[in-house]
Amino acid sequence: MKHQNVIAPLRFRSYIAAMKLKGKVKFVPTDRTQFHQVLRLRVDAYFADNHISPHADGRMVLKSIVMLSLYIVPFVLIVTLAPAMGPMLGLWAIMGVGVAGIGMSVMHDANHGAYSGSDSINQIMGHTLNLLGGSVHNWKLQHNILHHTYTNISGMDDDIADRLVLRFSPHTKVKTVHRLQRWYAIFFYGLLTLYWVVAKDIVQLVQFSNNGVNPNSMGQNRSLLVRIIAIKAVVLAVVFGLPMVVAGYAFWQVLVGFLLMHFVSGVLLTVTFQLAHTVEGTAHPLPDSHGVIANDWAIHQVETTVNFCRGNPLVTWYVGGLNYQIEHHLFPKVCHVHYPALAPIVQRTCAEFGIEYKEHRTLSQAIGSHFRTLERFGLPSADAVMG
Repeated sequence: MKHQNVIAPLRFRSYIAAMKLKGKVKFVPTDRTQFHQVLRLRVDAYFADNHISPHADGRMVLKSIVMLSLYIVPFVLIVTLAPAMGPMLGLWAIMGVGVAGIGMSVMHDANHGAYSGSDSINQIMGHTLNLLGGSVHNWKLQHNILHHTYTNISGMDDDIADRLVLRFSPHTKVKTVHRLQRWYAIFFYGLLTLYWVVAKDIVQLVQFSNNGVNPNSMGQNRSLLVRIIAIKAVVLAVVFGLPMVVAGYAFWQVLVGFLLMHFVSGVLLTVTFQLAHTVEGTAHPLPDSHGVIANDWAIHQVETTVNFCRGNPLVTWYVGGLNYQIEHHLFPKVCHVHYPALAPIVQRTCAEFGIEYKEHRTLSQAIGSHFRTLERFGLPSADAVMG
C-alpha cells in the first residue's frame, strides 16, 4: 500500500509576490524524519495482522446502495406519484442529501482507487458522478492532484481558490466585501453543485488545459468536451423532462425542486470539505522562489488538515469518513470505512514524532471554527494583497 506522491507540472502564480514558477513545486524537508515510512509500515501491519483488505467491505456496499437510493428513489416517486408541491419539494430535498452522499461516500472513494482493488469496479463506481452531471476527468485533476498534493497552498490547491466573493486563503487579494463573507457564505455554498452541473467542468477543461494540469492533446480535449456536454444534457433532460412529461409538473415547479436539491447538496458538500482545511490551526504555506516547500509531504498533510467529530458514528457514516481527513490525506487509497481504526495509529505516530494531530471533537466546534476563519480571512493580513 504505497502512496505515490504525483507532482504535476504547473504554472504557479503566487498572489503575494506576483511571481511565476515553471515546473514543479517540491516538498524538501529541512529535517528529514521517518514519520511517513513508520506510519505506512504500521498501517500495512494493521491490515495484514487483521487479515482484511484496505478496500471496501459489506458496510461500503450497503452504504453505496443507500446513497444511490436517496437520489434515485425520491425522483422515481416524483415521476410516478406526482405528489403535491409540498411533498414534491421534500423529495427533491432528500435527493439533495443523496447527491451529497454519493459525492462524499461513493464516487470519492472510487475515484481515489480506494473502493476496490479492481480498476474496473473503481471506474464503474467512480462514474456515479456522471449521474449527478459531473466529469470524473476534471474531478481527478482538481482533487487527486491539485488538492491532495498541494493541500492549502495558495494558487495550487484549487479547493481553496477564491470564488467570486469568497476568500479561503490568507495569501490572496482582500476585497471589501470579504468582511461580510461569514454571513453570506452559506448562500454561495448552496450554489456549488448547481454551478458544477451547469458550467464548472467546461470552465475547468479550459483552465486545466491552459495551465498544464491537463496533459491531454487538443483532439482529446475536444472529445472530452463533447462527452461532458452530452452527459450534462442527458442528466438535465431526464431530471427536467420526466417530471414534466410523465407527472405533468410545470417547468417552474421542477425548476424550484431542482434548485432546492442543489442548494441542499451544495451546502452539505461544501461545509463538510471546508471543515477540514479552512478552520483555525491549519497551515497555509507558500513555496520559496525555487518552488520549494520546506517540509515533508506527509507532515504537510497533517499540518494543513483538521479532523472533526470523530466520536459521532452518524456523521462519520454520512460524510464518508471525511471527518477523518488526516487519515484520508495520508492514505487516500484506503476505503474510508477503515479510518476510525487507523486514527489511533496515526495519532500515536504523530505524537511520537512531535507532530500536532488536530481535531474538533464536535460538529459545532468545527463549524464555529470555520466561520471564525472566514471572518479572519475577510480582514487584511500581513500576506494579503489589497484590492
